[in-house]
Amino acid sequence: MVVVYNLNVQTRLKLSQAIEDYLKTIFDLQRKQSPVSTNAIAERLGFAPASVTGMIKKLAKHDPPLVNYERHYGVTLTEPGEKVALEVLRHHRLIELYLTEALGYSWDEVHAEAERLEHVISEDFEDRIANFLGNPTHDPHGEPIPTKAGVIAEAIGQRLSALEIGQCGAVVRVDDNNPEMLRYLTKIGIKRGTQLTIADIGPFDGPVHVVTDSDETHALGRKLANSVYLKLIVDN
Repeated sequence: MVVVYNLNVQTRLKLSQAIEDYLKTIFDLQRKQSPVSTNAIAERLGFAPASVTGMIKKLAKHDPPLVNYERHYGVTLTEPGEKVALEVLRHHRLIELYLTEALGYSWDEVHAEAERLEHVISEDFEDRIANFLGNPTHDPHGEPIPTKAGVIAEAIGQRLSALEIGQCGAVVRVDDNNPEMLRYLTKIGIKRGTQLTIADIGPFDGPVHVVTDSDETHALGRKLANSVYLKLIVDN
C-alpha cells in the first residue's frame, strides 16, 4: 500500500530548521495516530508542552497554513505542511543511505548526521544522490523513502514484541533513533535480513527470546523488541 500526496506547492517553502523538524515529527506521528496531540509532539522533540503549543499556533497561522490545530483536539498537517515534511524526510533517508553505501558509515552513525544535513542540501544535490544510489526505495533501517513525486509506501513488518512463540521472520525494519540499540544489535549479529524465530516470551513483560539463522539465542528486552520489525515467513 502506498500513500500519495497531491503536492501543489511548486517551490519549496523557506522555513527554519525548527519548523521543518516539527513538520517531519508531526508527519511521523500522524501516520500512527491522527490527529496528533501536542503532548506526543513534546515528548518526541523533548520540549515543554507549552512551547510546543506556541509553535503549533504559529504554524497554523503561517501563510500558507502548515497545520490544522484545534485546542483539545490535536494537530494535522495541511497539504503544504505534508509537502515540506516529505521533502525533509526524503532528504534524511537518502542521506542516511548515501552515508552507508558511499562513505562506509555504520547504520548507528547515520541518523545524527542526516538530522544535520537534511535541512541544507539543495534539490539538485538530492537528485544526484538519488541517481547515484539507483533511486532507492528504503533507507538503511528499512524505512520507506518518499519519491520525488510525493509517494511514500507504508512501512512494512510486524513488531517483534507482538509475535508469538514459534513464529519466524526476517528483520525488515529497525527504529533508528537509538544509536546504542543499533550498536547492540550489530554486536549480537542482528541486522536487516537476519532471520529470527521466537523461542520463548518471558511473562509480565519479560524478554523475548529469539534464535537467529546462525543458531544463536538472544534475550531481547521489550523496549528493544518493540523497535524491531519482522516480515513473517509463512509455511505452505
